[in-house]
Amino acid sequence: MTDNMSALKRLTEEGVSIWLDDLSRRHITSGSLAELIDQQHVVGVTTNPSIFQKAIRSGDGYEQQLTDLAARKVTVEEALRMITTADVRDAADILRPVHDSAQGQDGRVPIEVDPRLAHNTAATVAEAKQLAWLVDRPNTLIKIPATKAGLPAITEVIGNGISVNVTLIFSLERYREVMDAYLAGLEKAQAAGVDLATIHSVASLFVSRADSEVDKRLEMLGTNEAKVLKGTTAPANARLAYQAYEETFAEERWAALEQAGANKQRPLWASTGVKGPAYKDTLYIVELVAPNTVNTMPEATLHATAGHGEVTGDTIAGTYDQARAALDAVEGLGISYADVVQTLEDEGVATFEKAWNELLASTETELKRRASKGD
Repeated sequence: MTDNMSALKRLTEEGVSIWLDDLSRRHITSGSLAELIDQQHVVGVTTNPSIFQKAIRSGDGYEQQLTDLAARKVTVEEALRMITTADVRDAADILRPVHDSAQGQDGRVPIEVDPRLAHNTAATVAEAKQLAWLVDRPNTLIKIPATKAGLPAITEVIGNGISVNVTLIFSLERYREVMDAYLAGLEKAQAAGVDLATIHSVASLFVSRADSEVDKRLEMLGTNEAKVLKGTTAPANARLAYQAYEETFAEERWAALEQAGANKQRPLWASTGVKGPAYKDTLYIVELVAPNTVNTMPEATLHATAGHGEVTGDTIAGTYDQARAALDAVEGLGISYADVVQTLEDEGVATFEKAWNELLASTETELKRRASKGD
């Protein structure tokens, strides 16, 4: 083990599962995903509409499949699902040995329901079932956004025995509602005779965007008191989320499900790449170390952590009072936490929907181009 790998090794030893926040066919076919798994402690990979948009727009590795789909004259929606599920299936196969050795906890590859359905419960449930059938791998997670409409969908999909990655969580209140939806889903699955041990879930709290939004508002205030609070919101929010996780999974309701073989829904730190040069590039890695968590890292952040990350152990235990004080201090300056997290949720859903629409448009363009060549 070389020195520059020790940070990633230490994270793993501290109970942090390292997932790569980047899936593309290039990663799959070049062997780079397998290499990251083998050499840099990567035990999962995540994706979202923005990541798929970037990958498919590059064209790298998708040419033949697009040509074949154009020849078959499939709809653009069907083509897009054929492309994305193929990537998820192949990545899941690469990660299958990790999944098997981790008893299903890691080795996971999520795929997102159409983000245009974020406010439609029934359609989200239907799409989740369809995606689980299409990918047909035991180490898939279906990504469902933590909107108000998403909460009952989470319960319904978990109740059907389908593992879920809840995404786009920004607030502590919504995170508690997500955990409640998960437990309700487990209870529903148990009543239906589903083996609870086969169901896994992670809850993705988006980290860096909280600092981006609050820092912008602090900058507008312009006072010294405001400036010293920059960069404090995101770590505090995540740490208090972990406190909520510890509390929820210490309750009697959970104990009964655990006795029946259920798995805890792990907190997942998403959006952990810093958004500017003001902060260390490993900030949201080294400040959020705690057992039974997942940290999804963009590839640049993964390499930065391997190169110069300083992981000293658990950095969440014992921080809850300090974290609460940090959020209270921001609120005390007139910056509404409730408004911040609602803004972030609205923007998050809109961003993914925009990326999905752009992905549909670019896929349609490629299909038409290839169809005209074939005629």
